[in-house]
Amino acid sequence: MGYFLFRRTISFVLTLLAVSVVVFAVMNILPGDPALSILGLDATEDALAALREELGLNEPVLSRYLAWIAGAVQGDFGISQSFRVPVSELIAERLPLTVSLAISGMVVTVILAVALGVAAAANHGKAGDWGIMFLSQLGIAVPAFWLSILLVLLFAVKLRWLPPGGFPGWSEPAAAVRSLILPTVALALVQSAVLARVTRSSALEVMRLDYIRTARAMGFSRRRVLWRHVLPNALIPIVTIVGLQFAALVTGTIVIENVFYLPGLGRLIFQSIANRDLPTVQALVMLFAAIVVTANFIVDLLYLAIDPRLKARS
Repeated sequence: MGYFLFRRTISFVLTLLAVSVVVFAVMNILPGDPALSILGLDATEDALAALREELGLNEPVLSRYLAWIAGAVQGDFGISQSFRVPVSELIAERLPLTVSLAISGMVVTVILAVALGVAAAANHGKAGDWGIMFLSQLGIAVPAFWLSILLVLLFAVKLRWLPPGGFPGWSEPAAAVRSLILPTVALALVQSAVLARVTRSSALEVMRLDYIRTARAMGFSRRRVLWRHVLPNALIPIVTIVGLQFAALVTGTIVIENVFYLPGLGRLIFQSIANRDLPTVQALVMLFAAIVVTANFIVDLLYLAIDPRLKARS
């Protein structure tokens, strides 16, 4: 067990290091002059040269990378070129909203998808199964931004039940929760479509095994067989997809936050790309990549808790 954790931890660190190299390389080979983008076409050569020196653009690429990664380890990502404040402050200010949106979307996704997937497997080949599969296929085909617009038109413009966008801040908890309902639903409906199909397939595979037939022959109720015997043994594929979908939910907030005008990390990275704010873009891309790698790391640990046989193999 200890050796397994050690290997996974080393793999986790090396993956993050490789991601940092790729992120830094991509950000620094983009065409254009960051100093010129900040100061504009009317800037003098002296002003451009001074800004390049301030940003460290005259240093060798390797020196800039080492300085950046050393600062990142300490939580120092430099100064935002467009906001003129430390990037870490921008991230700390907007991170709670994005994390809240991603976690609420994940909770709704798991509850909805597992319930629909198990129901479809329990009614395999019947109208309920076909109906759930049709809805899940529709959810996969519908883009999140288009679904978001439809939700705004229905619940905000026509029915006026919920706000169409914006975020009042955590100082008004009730209003803050109401403003996150539509973005959460938009995220969850798309992601739950995929997870529902995986849950159904995994549950059907388990339902064909001998011990499930034995449980039925012993007179156990259908509900007990499904939730006590089928679902726990079908969790490995489900947990795998949940880990991947949490990463997709976090990165999907880039679109959702811009549609609903939410001041989170998704909107921040969109603004930073538009302003060619390299320090902020680098930090945010690295943060999103770290979330993806961390989600996969946690999934690996959950495998051991779900399936004890993996402990013996490890």
